[in-house]
Amino acid sequence: MPPPTRIKLPAEVAALIRNLHPQIQRKIRSALEAIQMDPGSGKQLRGELASYRSFRVGKIRIIYQEKDGMIAVVAIGPREVIYFETTLLLKQPPHDVGSK
Repeated sequence: MPPPTRIKLPAEVAALIRNLHPQIQRKIRSALEAIQMDPGSGKQLRGELASYRSFRVGKIRIIYQEKDGMIAVVAIGPREVIYFETTLLLKQPPHDVGSK
C-alpha cells in the first residue's frame, strides 16, 4: 500500500474545524484520513471547479485538489453554499499574509 498523501489545510479551514461540534470534528477528521489514503475518493467537480474534488460528510462537503503529491483542502462547508462560496474564493486574488 502506498504511503498516505500529505494534506494541507489553510489556517481558516483549520480554525473552522476547531470551532465545530466534537462529533462533526471526528467525522471530518475521518473523512480527511479517507481522502489521504485515496485522493480519488471524492467526486470530480465540473465547470469552474473542474480541477477540484468534493468529499461528502453528511450535509458538509470538503473541497480539495490533489497537486504535486499533496492534497490541498480549499474549503469545508454545507452543501447548500459551499460550491458557490468556493468559486468566489478562488476568484479572489491571493493575499500575502505578513505584508502591509
